Amino acid sequence: MKPLILHGHHTGPNPYKVNLVLEYLKLPYDYKLWVLGDGPKGVKSAEFLKINENGRVPALEDPNTGVVSWESQAVINYLLRVYDKSHTLSPGPDASEQDRVDYDKWTAFLTTTFGPMMGQRNWYVNYNATDNPDAKKRYEEQCLRCFDVLEGQLAKSDGKSVLPGGFSAVDCHFWPWLRQYDYAQLDVSKYTFFQKWFKEIGERPEVKKIDEFLAKEKEKQGIKSM
Repeated sequence: MKPLILHGHHTGPNPYKVNLVLEYLKLPYDYKLWVLGDGPKGVKSAEFLKINENGRVPALEDPNTGVVSWESQAVINYLLRVYDKSHTLSPGPDASEQDRVDYDKWTAFLTTTFGPMMGQRNWYVNYNATDNPDAKKRYEEQCLRCFDVLEGQLAKSDGKSVLPGGFSAVDCHFWPWLRQYDYAQLDVSKYTFFQKWFKEIGERPEVKKIDEFLAKEKEKQGIKSM
């Protein structure tokens, strides 16, 4: 089997999701790192826009099938359809319709609500050119509301996984975004099930392997860690 090619960058949660799925499925892959902007090796460069017209990472090239995918949810869905034949990370053939809906709805909750709220909070706390207290307050409230929702869900598994049936690709979607809570200056100390979930996933060898690789690349480039 030829290695898949994952296109990502040194920071940001969405490529990390795909990293996790590739590691858990034990698929061979090369990780091609890009930088922001339209300069050489930039995600807005002509070279990268041939891979993803939207100029964003992640993108995935699969030389075994000729398929090119982008947008993290589409990339992960592709990997699960094609390579997760044992349903390691996805609902199996005996899953109930409720199980399948739960998988879809919690993934959608992250990609359409929780993730964007975290992204906006990070922007106004760390990057906006002028201080905007109203925006920071709004996105703090929205992020903590999402943490409230997630805490109730994690209670169903005693903090082991987002879905009660065990670790799945849904956890892969959530982990890279929620690990930024400190960078976003969010106090999540009251969320005991989240803290348990966060600690357990952070100790997994797949996570440590990715973190070690990205830390080395950031050090080479002098990039600030989140």
